Amino acid sequence: MKISRLVFQIFFALTLASGASLASGQPSKAASTAKAAAEKTAGAAFDQRRFDELRAEGFEALYNLDYEGARRRFNEMTRAFPDHPAGYQFLAAGLWLKTLNESRRLQASLYNNEGFYKEKDDQADPKAVAEFRELTRKAKELCEARLKVNANDEDALYYLGAVEGLKAAWGSMVERSFMSALTNGKDSVGHHRDLVKLDPNYTDAKVTIGMYDYVVGTLPPLVKLGATFLGYRGSRKRGLATLEQVAREGKWARDDAKSLLIALLKREERFRDAYAYANELATKYPRNYLFKMEAADALVSQAEVDRATNPDAAKKTEAEAFAVFDSLLASAQHPAPNAPRPPLDLVHYNYGDALLVAGQAERAAKELLAAATLPGAESSMVTRARLRAAQALDVAGKREEALTEYKAVLARPNVFDSHEDAKRGLKEPYRLTRKSAENVGDSAEDDTKTQKAN
Repeated sequence: MKISRLVFQIFFALTLASGASLASGQPSKAASTAKAAAEKTAGAAFDQRRFDELRAEGFEALYNLDYEGARRRFNEMTRAFPDHPAGYQFLAAGLWLKTLNESRRLQASLYNNEGFYKEKDDQADPKAVAEFRELTRKAKELCEARLKVNANDEDALYYLGAVEGLKAAWGSMVERSFMSALTNGKDSVGHHRDLVKLDPNYTDAKVTIGMYDYVVGTLPPLVKLGATFLGYRGSRKRGLATLEQVAREGKWARDDAKSLLIALLKREERFRDAYAYANELATKYPRNYLFKMEAADALVSQAEVDRATNPDAAKKTEAEAFAVFDSLLASAQHPAPNAPRPPLDLVHYNYGDALLVAGQAERAAKELLAAATLPGAESSMVTRARLRAAQALDVAGKREEALTEYKAVLARPNVFDSHEDAKRGLKEPYRLTRKSAENVGDSAEDDTKTQKAN
């Protein structure tokens, strides 16, 4: 495993996990009583019902990709509850997700790409960066003010951890500033661990902890030993169990945990379980085309496993996955009223990748080239699609056409180290390997040894 992938494993735990802890944690009975007493003393009434209403409406909109609707609710929160960090933290979370989606970065598979961690040619929108920094600054300031009054303020600890996690997520996934992300991410996990010590039933805070445990637990033994000396400890099995607990028992963070489990269960080759979560979320949030694509991807991966032992079942599963992509293409071309339109470039790209995994290289190349040549396609997606199309053409035995596409990639700005992959493709034809093969060795070590090492 290359060192950049090792670094990524830690970043992924510290950033995606804590960054995805979007929803507010549940206040314990003791915390609620203390808060009520403090508000009574201060002469202010906290409208918990209105607070929960705005939070629920905001996250319903956010998970349905209605970023402006979510923003309106969260802005209302900051006006109605100016001294509470939630509204500002939620606004920052919404801005993070919107930025990732617009740049086609809300795909778990992207973060398995070694090149993502090498090149920094793409730049984040300076206005978005400034807005994000101001929102997280304000949220952190409010958390710290509350903690000065009460060092055991559970909500303040939760939001402080969530804010640090979002800063880490933004740094690594938007600006790709990994060293600052590492510090913020570690702080995030630390705050949530402190919170769980105060209240073991504060289940929502365990999203960050579970994800951290899982990823650090996947490090090879020697690397894990070095990580232990630096203060990083984890267990793959414990991490999964913790996330599954939040998915069952969490109050506001259940869907956060399920979203993370989709990616992790695919990595574990538990594709049916990953599909179950993705399909559940796609049903709950019908406007969210990303969950539908995650579900289809899980089906394609399951069919890949089944092909050797049950070809008929594999064919049926693939057909189900392809039907999802066909439906998304139809939705993109003829969107329903007031529904978000799936970006055609993203749908064509994922459809093509699924077809390539399924062994249908020629059809895959057509979909990938459609993504690359679509008017208005996002720039980095065009480069990625041309590279993947070249690889599909190689697999299809169309070497001359593949060479043309590799050269086209080199003529474009370098995206996630696409130039290195294109140069490699010019030297020798691309060969398709199992989609999940690169992950198998990373998590194969015995978790019992993990526990002993830690």
